[in-house]
Amino acid sequence: MLTILGFAMIATFLVLIMTKKMSPIAALVLIPALFCVAVGKGAHLGDYVIDGVSGLAPTAAMLMFAIVYFGVMIDVGLFDPVVRGILRFCKADPMRVVVGTAVLAAVVSLDGDGSTTFMITVSAMYPLYKRLGMSLVVMTGVAAMANGVMNTVPWGGPTARAATALKLDAADIFVPMIPALLVGLLGVLGLAYVLGLRERRRIGALRLPDEESVETKEAVLVGAGADGGRPEKRPVGGAGGVDGADGADDDEDLLKGLDPDRPTLRPRLYWFNALLTGTLITAMILELLPIPVLFLLGAALALSVNYPRLPDQKARIAAHADNVLNVSGMVFAAAVFTGVLQGTGMVDSMAGWLVDTVPDGLGPHMALVTGVLSLPLTYFMSNDGFYFGVLPVLAEAGAAHGVTPLEMARASLVGQPLHMSSPLVPAVYVLVGMARVEFGDHTRFVVKWAALTCLLILAAGILFGTI
Repeated sequence: MLTILGFAMIATFLVLIMTKKMSPIAALVLIPALFCVAVGKGAHLGDYVIDGVSGLAPTAAMLMFAIVYFGVMIDVGLFDPVVRGILRFCKADPMRVVVGTAVLAAVVSLDGDGSTTFMITVSAMYPLYKRLGMSLVVMTGVAAMANGVMNTVPWGGPTARAATALKLDAADIFVPMIPALLVGLLGVLGLAYVLGLRERRRIGALRLPDEESVETKEAVLVGAGADGGRPEKRPVGGAGGVDGADGADDDEDLLKGLDPDRPTLRPRLYWFNALLTGTLITAMILELLPIPVLFLLGAALALSVNYPRLPDQKARIAAHADNVLNVSGMVFAAAVFTGVLQGTGMVDSMAGWLVDTVPDGLGPHMALVTGVLSLPLTYFMSNDGFYFGVLPVLAEAGAAHGVTPLEMARASLVGQPLHMSSPLVPAVYVLVGMARVEFGDHTRFVVKWAALTCLLILAAGILFGTI
């Protein structure tokens, strides 16, 4: 019964948000609360929620201060050269823009933190997508998949969890998987190329006059004309928003990232901010301090140095309060979902059922089975739940048929491109929140492509003999 109710709860949640019948926050809170009552454990709902919130509180704190930190870095102009470099590469060609998104997300993902990756990627690419009238779900989907592949680096989380759960060396798991992961990354780049061509056909190949024209706010090409023929020119004015009869006030603040005259710039402190960001990322990789503490210290230092006056600091915090509230609210709502899943025992029952349904004849192929199961299990469960709760059980079954723990650990990494778009991953709310994309739209777009990327990695791992 718990298994059925668990799958029903997840299916209900996904259907409601994908059909936009409920907002993600409301669905994350109300759906598990109703199912908790249906299970007969409504009296324990408070305990489950508190346990879930306690587990995700450090993540929520990290996201809050990370958003403030990177918001300040955007305000002071740290990423302006990145935007200009991407503009030079992309040349307002939608195909290059989408490929550039995948490359940028993959490179930034080397820091091992999905939230950081998404904040930097969206900050750099959002203005260009808006100016060209491109689909924002393409941006979020490509970024999530690229980050999912790169999330397997030993310091990124999944590999370390698999190594800990099976008492293996993380390098022994990761290094042989590099060829298969490179194939997966090439698959993401190839998909980005195809999606970019589709976007090019949809809006027409657009060309910004040159980089200087963007910086001086001259006319740019922002989309195909009303008749679907030649693109029309619209002037860029004010703080970088697109002026026109219909206006674009809601995007004005987000488009001002290309405005070289915004008052928040601190060009004289550019190298200080670059050094601070590099030091922060290095400290995260070396795990010198917990990540929430690092971002808390970094945000306080960035505000104090760049904006010594108290009113300016308050203004910068207020400017990013909307993102902070949306993301942290989503994380705490997700805590209700995970708390009920784990507290009622639904997640253990679902995992046990999936393991028990594996036929005995597939015993010698448990690595392949684990790779396939990693797609739904890491999507519907947290990484901790999968790697510490399910993987050891699968590894035990595999060992009985001569499958080594190393093969099982490598196969367990296959589902990460899909996992990064799971409703249980806090970082995905940073991605869709900053991109102003509905979570349901992102899910509907990315699931099929992410699953295909996972299967590509699995096939490559089998071909190269690492799985």
